[in-house]
Amino acid sequence: MPIPTLTFAQLQMAKQKHPIYNLQFGLVCMSSLLFSASFNMLIPELPAYLSSLGGAEYKGLIVALFTLTAGISRPFSGRLTDTVGRVPVMAFGSIVCFVCGFLYPVLGSVAGFLFLRLIHGFSTGFKPTATAAYVADIAPPERWGEAMGIHGLCFSTGLAIGPAIGSYIGMHYSLDILFYCSSAFALLSILILMNMKETLPSKQKFRPSLLKISRHDIIAIEALPAGIVTFMSYAGYGAILTLIPDWTAHLGIANKGMFFMVFTLASLLIRFIAGKASDRHGRTRVIIIGLGILLISLIVIGYAATPAGLMVGAGIYGVASGILSPAINAWTIDMSHPDHRGKAVATMYIALEAGIGLGALFAGWYYADVIARVPAVMYSCAAVVAICLVYMLVKFRKA
Repeated sequence: MPIPTLTFAQLQMAKQKHPIYNLQFGLVCMSSLLFSASFNMLIPELPAYLSSLGGAEYKGLIVALFTLTAGISRPFSGRLTDTVGRVPVMAFGSIVCFVCGFLYPVLGSVAGFLFLRLIHGFSTGFKPTATAAYVADIAPPERWGEAMGIHGLCFSTGLAIGPAIGSYIGMHYSLDILFYCSSAFALLSILILMNMKETLPSKQKFRPSLLKISRHDIIAIEALPAGIVTFMSYAGYGAILTLIPDWTAHLGIANKGMFFMVFTLASLLIRFIAGKASDRHGRTRVIIIGLGILLISLIVIGYAATPAGLMVGAGIYGVASGILSPAINAWTIDMSHPDHRGKAVATMYIALEAGIGLGALFAGWYYADVIARVPAVMYSCAAVVAICLVYMLVKFRKA
C-alpha cells in the first residue's frame, strides 16, 4: 500500500510536526555503524586468509555461508521482532559478531573457518531486520524514506571504514588483532543498544514456542515486489564481495579495502538525497533510476583494466546502492502491515541474502582463481539487473 506523493510544502510541515533527529534515532544509527564495521572489516582479508589455511577453492563459500544462515534466520528474526521486541533481536545480532571475532583465531582450520562463517551469518540475519522495524517505529510514515536514508548513511559509513581499517590492520599487524578489533566494534554496538527504549507496544517474554514458524510466517506476500527487486539487484554484490579483493590486487591496488571504501563513500553522498526523493516523488521512480545506474556500474567494473577505472566503477556502484537501498527499504515498509512489519522486512532481507549468496556461489564457482573470468561474471550480473529493470518499468507503467 504505497503512501501518497507529498508536495514540498507538505514535507516541510511534516518535518516540523514529526522530527526524526532525536536521541533514539541517533543511538540506533551509531549502533548500526559499529555493527556494520565489525563484520565488514574482515572481508578484504578473508580470501587470502582462507588460501593460507589451504582452502583457496572454497572462496565462494566465504560470503555464501554467511548469507545462507542470514537468510535462514530471517523468518525467526522477523517473528521475534514482532513479538519479543526490536531491541533484544538487535542485541542478539551484535552478540554473534562479538563472539565470532574471538573464535576465528581459535578455530584455525578450513573446516573451523567455514563453520564460523556459517555462524557469523546469524548476526546480519537478526540485527538489520529489527533495526529497520525500529527506525520505522520512531519515524513518521511520510518521512520513512528520509529516515531509512539517514540510517543507511550511518550503516554504510561502517561498511566504508570497516574494510579500510581491516586492510590496514592486516598489512601492519596480524589477522588475530583484526579479529579482536572486529569483536571490540561489536561490543560497542551492544553497549549502545543497552540505552535504547523498546518501541514494540505489547512485547512478550521469549519462549521456545516462538521459534516454531509456519509457512505463513516465512514470507510476507505483500512485500514480494520489493523482495524480487532486492534479490536481482544484490546478486552482483555477492560477486563483488567474492571477487573484488583478487581483482583489486590484480590491478595493482595494495589496499584491498579501497574499492569498498570508494563505493561506500559514494553511497553516503547520495543516500540522504535519495531517501527524501523517494518520499517526494515515489519509490518506483527512484528505484528505476537506481537500477539503471547499477547496470552501468557493473559493466564499468567488468571492463576496468586500471586502478582508476575500477575506482570509477566503485563510485558509480556506490551511487546506485545509495539510491536503491533507502527506496527499497521504505517501499517494503509502505507495503507492510503495521502488526507484521518485522515479517515484511525479513522477507526483503531473505531476498537480499539469497541474491548475495547465489551471486557469491556463482562467482566463486565460475571464477575458480582464473582472473580473466572476472569480467564475464560482472557482465552476467549486469544482465540480471537489466531483467530487473524491465520488471520495474512494466510495474511502473501499470501503477
